[in-house]
Amino acid sequence: MVKRKEKGKKKFNKGGNALFNKSTAKPNKSCPLSGKGAPEINYKNIKLLKKYVSDTAKILPSRITNVSFGKQRALSKEIKKARVLALMPYVGN
Repeated sequence: MVKRKEKGKKKFNKGGNALFNKSTAKPNKSCPLSGKGAPEINYKNIKLLKKYVSDTAKILPSRITNVSFGKQRALSKEIKKARVLALMPYVGN
């Protein structure tokens, strides 16, 4: 009897070179606004706030900037406060 190849199933070599195996470890992403020597989030610190705003004046999401949930919330509040005080540009509809 002849064995047929099953469609859709791929055979992977479990041994061998580690460069070609998928890694299950996630890279360590830490919040840039936490820890020692981290800058204070303040509406007066325009240089810091501009790092977290896109070219079209939209607040960048935390999945791009790696900012923690609490710091992202504080960051967005301070950016909005700076916009109201006309320290930062706001591009609205």
